[in-house]
Amino acid sequence: MAKDLFNTLDLNLLRTFLVLFQEKNTRKAAERLFVTQPAVSQNLKKLRHHFNDELFIKVQTGLETTPEAERIASAILPHIDALYAALGSLEEFDPKTIRRKIRLALGPQVLTCISGALVIELKKRAPYIELDLVQWTASTLEDISNGDVLLGINYQYPYVAKHIKQEQLTVVTGCCAVRNDHPISDDAATPETFSKYEIASLLIPGWSEDLPIAAKELKELGLPSPVGFRSAFPMAIVDVIQRTDMYYPTTDLFPFDTYSNIRRVDVRSDSIEFNYPILSYTHQRNKNDALVAWLNELLTSLTSSSLQ
Repeated sequence: MAKDLFNTLDLNLLRTFLVLFQEKNTRKAAERLFVTQPAVSQNLKKLRHHFNDELFIKVQTGLETTPEAERIASAILPHIDALYAALGSLEEFDPKTIRRKIRLALGPQVLTCISGALVIELKKRAPYIELDLVQWTASTLEDISNGDVLLGINYQYPYVAKHIKQEQLTVVTGCCAVRNDHPISDDAATPETFSKYEIASLLIPGWSEDLPIAAKELKELGLPSPVGFRSAFPMAIVDVIQRTDMYYPTTDLFPFDTYSNIRRVDVRSDSIEFNYPILSYTHQRNKNDALVAWLNELLTSLTSSSLQ
C-alpha cells in the first residue's frame, strides 16, 4: 500500500520545510521560525524520513535542494499560500504585526524613483517585514508564478498569463530628460527637434528590448531616430545625458528634483500617446491577501506622490 504522506505527517514540519526551501540555510531558517538551529536540524531529519529523500544537501554556501524537494515545494506552495491568505483574512490586518520576508520586483523606471521612499515607509509602518527589492527581469513573471516574487511593478504588458493578477497603481506621462545646458533650451520641443539628437534609452525587459518606444514613435512619424546608448541601469543613463547631447525619454515619475543639472523637456505632439499605466503584478492565489492589498495601496500612494 502507498504511504499516506498527508495523514502521517506532522503539518508543523511543512513550515520548516518551506522556510528551509526559501532560505537554503538552517541558521536563517531558525531565526525566521523563532527556534534553535538544532531544532531545525531535528525537524529536517523527520522530513527526510517522511519523504524518504535527503531534500537538502549541505554545500559551501548553505543548502542545495534535491529534485524531490523542488517537486514537493511546487506541489504544496499554492495550497500553503491560499491557506495563509484565508487565515490572514480572518483577523484585522495590521502591518506592524507581519513578520515575514517579501520580495518585490520593480521596473527600473520605478525602482529609481520610489525605492528610498518605499523602504522608509515599510520600516515605519511594517517594521518586522524583511524586504528584498530587486529589478524587474525577463524572468519576473515566472518568478511571480512560482512564488519567488510576491509583487512586481512595471508598465502594462499586452500578454500576461491568466493566473497573474494585474492592478493599476497610477498613470505616468511621458517626457524627456536632458542636461541643463542642452542645445534644446525650451521647456518643450517637437519630435522634429528631438530627432536631431541621439536617444539614451532605458532597457526594460519585455517592454523596450527590441527598440526604444521613443525611436518607434519617431520612425512612425518618418523622422530619424538615432539610438546612442542603451542600459538597464537608470543611473548609467543619467550619467550619460549629463555628459552628452543625448536625451533620455522618461516620464514624470523621474526624480528631476534630485538632479540639479538635469531638467525636463516635454514633447509637443498631437500624434504621440504620452500616458502609460503603471501596474502591479501578483499571482491570483494572492488576490485576497491583505498584505498584497496593503502593498498595492502603499505603492499607489508612493508612485502618485512622486509624479512631477
